[in-house]
Amino acid sequence: MAKFVYVIGTADTKLDELVWLKSCLHAAGVDSHIIDVSTGSPEALSENSKIDIPSSQIAEYHPEGSKAVFCNERGRAVTAMSVALTRFLRSTSEDISGLIGIGGSGGTALITSAMKSMPIGIPKLMVSTMASGNVGGYVGGVDIAMLYTVTDLSGLNYLSRTILTNAANMIAGAVNHVVAPDRAQKPVLGLTMFGVTTPCINQLITVLNEQYDPLVFHATGNGGTSMEGLVEHGEVVGVIDITLTEVADLLFGGVLACPETRLDSIAQTEVLWVGSAGALDMVNFGEPDSIPERYAQRQFVEHNAQVTLMRTTPEENYQLGVWIGEKLNQCNGPVSFLLPEGGFSALDAPGQPFYDPDARRAFADGLEKTVLQTSRRRIIKTPHHINAPEFAALVIEEFNAVMQHQGTPHHSTPGKL
Repeated sequence: MAKFVYVIGTADTKLDELVWLKSCLHAAGVDSHIIDVSTGSPEALSENSKIDIPSSQIAEYHPEGSKAVFCNERGRAVTAMSVALTRFLRSTSEDISGLIGIGGSGGTALITSAMKSMPIGIPKLMVSTMASGNVGGYVGGVDIAMLYTVTDLSGLNYLSRTILTNAANMIAGAVNHVVAPDRAQKPVLGLTMFGVTTPCINQLITVLNEQYDPLVFHATGNGGTSMEGLVEHGEVVGVIDITLTEVADLLFGGVLACPETRLDSIAQTEVLWVGSAGALDMVNFGEPDSIPERYAQRQFVEHNAQVTLMRTTPEENYQLGVWIGEKLNQCNGPVSFLLPEGGFSALDAPGQPFYDPDARRAFADGLEKTVLQTSRRRIIKTPHHINAPEFAALVIEEFNAVMQHQGTPHHSTPGKL
């Protein structure tokens, strides 16, 4: 079956650019179809021979039909078209060799939202006027590449032709030199890590590699989201969520915040989950001048010129314990929270700037008062530091015990490091 690159944009304002992209892809030996996601009058472009899949056809994929898209209210229309495009792409996923979109703020939001529904590994490129800023909201936890247009996408000129040609060649390169999926030969695990919990993760991987294929996610805002995306798609058999620092940024205004939906996929899928308090002793900000004024008197560590860490207080740690505890109460699958009473990160250790037993006790208090413990939802305390060999051994022991109870075989020795 022939596969196509879908060239996606609003043809009522960017038809020339879409056609140019298609011609460049053709020159590179790549078949493509132009998809119109305009939300204005569908009749205006429905008969245009340059458009392969008109907006009226895409809109029909909305659960409420095309009327939900062509509603004469731009905000609602864009959101509805994104839903329709997502459903269309999912229904034709076997025909897709790659995706390339072009757009401004509205088009970028519309198209990337649909791109996120496609499996990791399908080439995805968004050519956007928004690509020079914070693209986290557009990319999320998916392998979407963003290319800045430099100028606005408002007709073809010498610069836009150059950038669009480059974009077409980028996607053509990915499509023409496709790499066969490297399917995991062992069961896949998801782990979360931050620089200050790296020693723990390294010890875990040394043991887990014997039986599993461990995927480590950097807890920088989208790391946990990326991992949970794989959980939702059934790609992992278990999660070792040692580093929940993104939650601290979410609650207290840091720059590496996870979404409010963090841990929801654990509840929905009931996947095996072993978690801990890694790096909850800190909130991440940028350079010192970027720190909110309300935090002026707090304790900071300058990690580097672009990253400043703020110590969380006992009160904030209590809130963190409650927030995480409420999430765990939604989980009916096997969840174990391992509480390292000796310290939550490399900075939360004797002689280090964030060492604060009171803050750790406050977290434990909030967690224990909130979590409704059962035989499948447990809090396990240990006096050791999160980076200590004894803590890593306990993680392995708990993970293997629960995995064995679930009926999944393993070959590593419980607790052996």
